[in-house]
Amino acid sequence: MAKPTTPAQRRIIAAADPVTGRLTGTEAQLTALVRLQLAFRHPRPPHAYFLTPAGHRVRDEPVGTAPETAPVEPVAGVFAARTGTEEAPDEDGPSRAREVRGAWLGLVEMRRMTNPDGDKERPCEWERAHLPQAAAIALEAAGRVPARPSRAPARPGREGYRVTATEQPDAVAVREPTAEGVRACATALERAGWQVSEHGEARTGRRYVLASPRRA
Repeated sequence: MAKPTTPAQRRIIAAADPVTGRLTGTEAQLTALVRLQLAFRHPRPPHAYFLTPAGHRVRDEPVGTAPETAPVEPVAGVFAARTGTEEAPDEDGPSRAREVRGAWLGLVEMRRMTNPDGDKERPCEWERAHLPQAAAIALEAAGRVPARPSRAPARPGREGYRVTATEQPDAVAVREPTAEGVRACATALERAGWQVSEHGEARTGRRYVLASPRRA
């Protein structure tokens, strides 16, 4: 479901600090944005309000195309991170690039605001609670391409990554068709603050990466 955003709410989002995403408004206005999951209240004094990744996405929409409704699901539902396991064809282009950039910047800001030491290099609790989506955002933001949907027309060079859950509660598996692609994914996740290790499948010998959010 979605709830409508008002022109006043969209003005508040547009006026957010361009670097930190800090918001200015009345308590009632900011609380309403929290209910829409476009903002969050920092747990430490002075308990300021900041844009969530969904809020960053709304702010980054081109002028004149701001959505009339705001998604109320968590980031994974709002942004639709591409794990490479989707069944429906997807769309690429400038709009998707803006969404990816906004989602990644939102995660970095969430790290700064929610990690106890403000560390932007270490994944935050949201990422640990949404492992496949968080890994997919980091990979796509680094320029990696998700595997094409199984029912989509074949695209040359579109045999990209697939992120899947594992039996380990704090790790995901990342696969690509080539060893070079596997190593590139490992490098991208390491740079995004993940701990990675490369393994070979017992039956096929194909290489894959196990990745988990770094805690220290």
